[in-house]
Amino acid sequence: MDIFGVLTLVGGLALFLYGMETMSSALSKASGGRLEKILEKLTSNKLKGVLLGALVTAVIQSSSATTVMVVGFVNSGIMRLSQAVGVIMGANIGTTATSWILSLASLEGDSLLVQLLKPTTFTPVLAAVGVVIILFSKKDKQKDWAQILLGFAVLMFGMETMSTAVEPLASDPAFMQLFTMFQNPLLGLAAGAVLTAVIQSSSASVGILQALAATGAVGWSAAVPIIMGQNIGTCVTALLSSVGAQRNAKRAALVHLYFNVIGTAIFMAAFYGLNALVQFPFMGQAVNAAGIAVVHSVFNVFATLILLPFSKVLEKLACLTVPPTQAEKAAARESAGPAKRLDERFLQSPGIALEQCGVAARDMAARAEKALGLAIGLLSRYDEEKAAQVAKLETQVDGYEDALGTYLVKLSSCELSSEQSREVSLYLHCLGDFERISDHAVNVMGSAKELYEKGLAFSKQGMSELEVYTSAVSRILNLAVTAFDVQNEDAARAVEPLETVIDELREELKDRHVQRLRTGVCTIEMGFILTDVVTDCERVADHCSNIAMTLLQMQQDESSAPHAYAKTLEAQAPEFFHSKSRRFAEEYALPPQA
Repeated sequence: MDIFGVLTLVGGLALFLYGMETMSSALSKASGGRLEKILEKLTSNKLKGVLLGALVTAVIQSSSATTVMVVGFVNSGIMRLSQAVGVIMGANIGTTATSWILSLASLEGDSLLVQLLKPTTFTPVLAAVGVVIILFSKKDKQKDWAQILLGFAVLMFGMETMSTAVEPLASDPAFMQLFTMFQNPLLGLAAGAVLTAVIQSSSASVGILQALAATGAVGWSAAVPIIMGQNIGTCVTALLSSVGAQRNAKRAALVHLYFNVIGTAIFMAAFYGLNALVQFPFMGQAVNAAGIAVVHSVFNVFATLILLPFSKVLEKLACLTVPPTQAEKAAARESAGPAKRLDERFLQSPGIALEQCGVAARDMAARAEKALGLAIGLLSRYDEEKAAQVAKLETQVDGYEDALGTYLVKLSSCELSSEQSREVSLYLHCLGDFERISDHAVNVMGSAKELYEKGLAFSKQGMSELEVYTSAVSRILNLAVTAFDVQNEDAARAVEPLETVIDELREELKDRHVQRLRTGVCTIEMGFILTDVVTDCERVADHCSNIAMTLLQMQQDESSAPHAYAKTLEAQAPEFFHSKSRRFAEEYALPPQA
């Protein structure tokens, strides 16, 4: 092979790897994370885990991506190690789909059906369709499917280019000698493992072997051990992803390694043992792309059938290799907050990463709501333990804001659909509002503490008025959290009318307090505390308005400021707005003055 042949081979390999990456990424994006979410939730038994692992891997075309995802699930506590075992086995089966697709290149015959199935026939058509859709379509979903078609076309073109480039090697004695050497099972095993570990994709390394098989120099006796080695080499990706993870995630990566190593040992012992007895006639013949796909599939199905009943043994072996420590047990008991959920491994699957962000953001919102509810309760009856709980919740909410903000910024740089980008934007906009709500809860708690320490108390009339006001504030926060939790548009639309009522209540409260000051019922000192409480609660209502308006804007692709958009909503539906305002005004009317 001359220098131009080498350049053609390298170019074909580059196109092959790029096409595989493009197709895999587009498939994952087109699924919108739904497959990954199914994988997260529906692994109640090992057989179901195997089927789901195979399905997800066959669709996203990457066993490494599935396994890394599983390591992330285990690391975050979403999936137990016992659940991960079946999924990992299924991922090995699912990855064989790629080799079957690539084997289409080896089809021979002159019939119309064979000609239609040959990549040289349909690949140009797929590429043309993909390019046309990308150039002229404005819908992200259609562009995702076009990327799948284009990625597949580039992959198959790269495969054809590699096959053409290596044709001269069929008469090269050195090349023939190389594959004769790989007939040694241990050398073939090592070669397959090293190649796959370097490119970190068993599908790609099997594809390269299929391209080399087009020369006719690759025999069954060399292909079998190389394929076994490729299955071991693919474990490197999961092992690398587990570096720095919790020990349970390391165990999941080790289960993947042990499954492939033990499966390879059993398969090779059985295969070569039978060969010694019956002398398989095909062992001295050249293998084609379809034969490689057969070996790849048979091995993975065989290993799963043999080892699935012994999955507990694999689990125990991983636990023996990475035993639990006292520090790990203590950390598991103490772990809280979003850190475990927001695993950076999920960034490879944006749908899963976004799902975890949503769970963490909803948890953050619930903590902020709980903090305000506790703080308001302290105004009528102060309790040091509940005050400490408010402070603790506020600290946790701060932690959520920092962790989520950082993670969402990283997620926003990933390849997202327009719908996913809107969801990321919603979370980023609302984090600050929930954090500020928890800050105001601490301020209200501080006012309650001041009342308690100074032995002060609101008058009976003042307290009854304040209870009405804080009830309205609790209601608006509940509406905002409900709207945020389940993307409830009705709850979001009800926020602004109630916020208007709260603003009016604030002014009326202040006026009534001034009147009590004049009559000597209340003191100036109490006035300062009341003003602080009322102001903090009013700020909470403002943040609730921000959250609700941001949610409605995202749903309707509006880009104006939240409060400007609120005015637009009022103008668009004045009857709804004023009707809601009247109802809230009646519900939260201040008691008559004594």
